[in-house]
Amino acid sequence: MTYSNLLVEKDNLIAVVTVNRPPVNALNSETIDELAAAFRQLRDDPEVRVIVITGAGPYTFIAGADI
Repeated sequence: MTYSNLLVEKDNLIAVVTVNRPPVNALNSETIDELAAAFRQLRDDPEVRVIVITGAGPYTFIAGADI
């Protein structure tokens, strides 16, 4: 599945979900919905045992909500 605000990579039972919403990865309703969908998909994937969540860019993991 492709996402507008997430990058999802899988390697050796590890999935890395990267919030990619520059400049500070602020959450909005679309990103929250995409995270929920990605976690549901990865939860049901027998080739995934670990999920790592990270933020794109050098400074900010997630700055908070974009209200």
